[in-house]
Amino acid sequence: MSRPRFLPDNFTLALIAAVLLASVLPAQGRGATWFDGLTTLAIALLFFLHGAKLSRQAILAGIGHWRLHALVFAATFVMFPVFGLLLKPLLLPLVTPQLYTGVLYLCVLPATVQSAIAFTSIARGNVAAAVCSASGSTLLGVFISPLLVNLIVLPHGGASSSLHSIEKILLQLFVPFIAGHLLRPWTGGWIGRNTSALSLVDRGSILLVVYTAFSAAVIEGLWKQMPLIALAGLLVVCAVILGLALVSTTFAARRFGFSKADEITIVFCGSKKSLASGIPMAKVLFPAQAVGAIVLPLMLFHQMQLMVCAVIAQRYARQGQEAAPGG
Repeated sequence: MSRPRFLPDNFTLALIAAVLLASVLPAQGRGATWFDGLTTLAIALLFFLHGAKLSRQAILAGIGHWRLHALVFAATFVMFPVFGLLLKPLLLPLVTPQLYTGVLYLCVLPATVQSAIAFTSIARGNVAAAVCSASGSTLLGVFISPLLVNLIVLPHGGASSSLHSIEKILLQLFVPFIAGHLLRPWTGGWIGRNTSALSLVDRGSILLVVYTAFSAAVIEGLWKQMPLIALAGLLVVCAVILGLALVSTTFAARRFGFSKADEITIVFCGSKKSLASGIPMAKVLFPAQAVGAIVLPLMLFHQMQLMVCAVIAQRYARQGQEAAPGG
């Protein structure tokens, strides 16, 4: 029996289950302390694996395409934040101020890696450039996202707060990432043979962060302060921002004369936001009790971008077949 198209993927269902579990049985007291320590270790392991999976050959293959990467990085770290700020007067009435803080947070995050590359491949885009661009976005996000959080999301945080955030990000995320990449010559083969098991570690780490974050938020009264109409409004907000990002990256790619393969890469790398980086980063940047509401827009945007980009990737693939000789 085939899976209904409207049903979310297994990982999204697991995320929903983690939120529900935290809502019914939140981690408290010594349990919360234990989960917090375990989450810190899981995040370090997650970024260690991200570094270990990053192929140096793929980076060298795509690094020369600087115009494409510049456009993707501009879309990720300039276009999205500008959308978030300019649309605030229009979209803020649809949600709560706390949720819109989460919307601004998702706007300053780096692009996804795995799904951006996967959709680029399905759509017959420039995969080597996608690997380089998406990976570069993750690395830049370690430094740029905390700065943008203090400039845009929490503008009263101050420079010292920004420097402290970057220091925490470096220690908890960047150092494990670099360590994983440097050890790739020894671990790459083993990782390549155990991708399924490592995928469980990858996703399990995120689920653990989500459970811990929502536990703290629920104890602070998250759902009592969150009207249902605001959650419905959040769907509209995410749809508007995603739609603008897709249209803008497509227009920019064509306006600057990129090939169809490069356009595909720009669209999929420049319009997506990383759940894998965003949720662990939120735990470092924000108070524990605020993380649940702040990552909620990101979780919704993540599912929305997967569903929409899957349709777009298939459309690009059909266009490529029709344009091919004998297609």
